Amino acid sequence: MTGTTPPVRRRLLGAALRRYRENLGYGLDEAARILECDRSKISRIETGQRGIRAKELRELLAEYGVPDGEQAALLAVAHGGREHGWWQEYPDVLSETGQDYVIMEAAATEILAYDSHQIPDLLQTGAYARAVAAADPACAGDEQQAHAVEVKLIRQRMVLAERSPRLEFVLAEAALHQVVGGAAVMRPQLARLAGLALAGSGHSGASLSLQVLPFAAGAYAAGCGSMAILRFADAPGLGVVHLAGAGLSGGVSLADPADVARYIRAFTQLRAAALTPAASARLLSDMARD
Repeated sequence: MTGTTPPVRRRLLGAALRRYRENLGYGLDEAARILECDRSKISRIETGQRGIRAKELRELLAEYGVPDGEQAALLAVAHGGREHGWWQEYPDVLSETGQDYVIMEAAATEILAYDSHQIPDLLQTGAYARAVAAADPACAGDEQQAHAVEVKLIRQRMVLAERSPRLEFVLAEAALHQVVGGAAVMRPQLARLAGLALAGSGHSGASLSLQVLPFAAGAYAAGCGSMAILRFADAPGLGVVHLAGAGLSGGVSLADPADVARYIRAFTQLRAAALTPAASARLLSDMARD
């Protein structure tokens, strides 16, 4: 993230701390007394202008009476980067916005994603990811392309293999017809998507749901660009929307609750207009065989 806009993780945490404080009727001076600091420090924390140490965060949250589960979620968002510092090795493909995003992605308990033009990062095969990197003008050479693929595969391992968040994907049909890497890449990619959609459609309460938004949906597809929404079950007041720019080397992240609620409504409409997971699986299987 560039300029003077604070990183989204700080904005997300600061806004939550401000809500907790105001709900108790505390002023900045009361919060400052908890940390034995001046009120300007509290103000800068709440506006995201500065970070907060884990010990100080725990002290504030305990004083505010925040439940243990919600405290853990906030600590994961605020300080998860120290535990999952792998992303620090890829500054050439992960901007500050992207770094913030992957840290929050690792802490999220629910991920809602819509992609209008390509397969979502978390569902890409290695071959598809390599073809995308090779065509990306932002990836200047072989090393940077390899790093872009590595980042996607690490994220997949962390989210899909090591954790069990609830995942809901809506994929525009146009993305399925965008031939990336040729038929030899697309067939296995479509087959993988078909398997995921079929597995999700066959089990109620499955952790992964995949639906295709057909061309016939019309204006639904035209009205939305690609987006990902992260939510945290133990902290229902938290949420963030990432609007993709150039993958995780760009884009915009929104943390205001009103923005998050607006995009959740948009995602709900996309999901309602999409094919069912079972119908999506049949479409994907047919395309993989063609």
